[in-house]
Amino acid sequence: MENGSKFWRALCDPAARPFAVELDSPAGPEVSQFMAGARELQAHGAELITVADCPMGRVRADAGIMACKLKRELGMESLPHMSCRDRNWIAVQSLLFGFVAEGIENMLLVTGDPVPQEYREAARGVYHFTSRELLRRVRDLGLPLRLFAALNVNARSFDGQLAIAREKEENGAVGFLTQPVLSRRAIDNLQLARESLRGKLLGGVMPIVSQRNALFLQREVSGVYVDEAVIARYEGADRERGEELAVAVSAEFARAVRPMVDGYYLMTPFGRTGLVCRVMDAIRGG
Repeated sequence: MENGSKFWRALCDPAARPFAVELDSPAGPEVSQFMAGARELQAHGAELITVADCPMGRVRADAGIMACKLKRELGMESLPHMSCRDRNWIAVQSLLFGFVAEGIENMLLVTGDPVPQEYREAARGVYHFTSRELLRRVRDLGLPLRLFAALNVNARSFDGQLAIAREKEENGAVGFLTQPVLSRRAIDNLQLARESLRGKLLGGVMPIVSQRNALFLQREVSGVYVDEAVIARYEGADRERGEELAVAVSAEFARAVRPMVDGYYLMTPFGRTGLVCRVMDAIRGG
């Protein structure tokens, strides 16, 4: 594998803070909106698109296949996620061989959200291994892949998360994408991660667009914690004001963690790529 991909070079540059932007793959075979969003993000300077593997256990187009499409049609670097939820080791190897043949260089290996209750009569999670074991198995294949892992900086017991992260590094992870940083706790935990881990750190930036959005994330999405003071700022905000706050709050937290991270991991809310472009501008301007 060429060590000098544009994204990896930027992550290794102490003066740079490249943007990896998560874009949900389509929930069906129609991909025009996904590709249009990727083009907008690429034109606005996103160095890499990261594609989740059926987040929250709900069916979407395969992350790896969409990553291959981005590379073929846009020449865009990508970071597809692969979870432990849906595949045994035979299926994992088969997909990885295909991705490498298509020129994919980066993978994020995660445990994966459980299958929703309403799907469980038709589908059940596989979970034949943990993300740590999956990292080790993929590393031992010797494929030309950079392996990334997830890091929950919102955990109350962060010592346990650091121990898991160190094991992930031992098993082949070269970097971590963190959960969104939206509190003092997350900032402090990210600082501990910087002091303890060798790998590259991409600080999570999740633009909050409304108070309802913030409360849903706080109550329903595992691994997300939004400071109460942040939630209060959105009270009574309409859509326009919500987007203004999304840009401002995201930039504030991005500036706070800049000394601790090698890049940023931006999550696109509700497909609003234009909003993410504004957030990138605000972070650069800071």
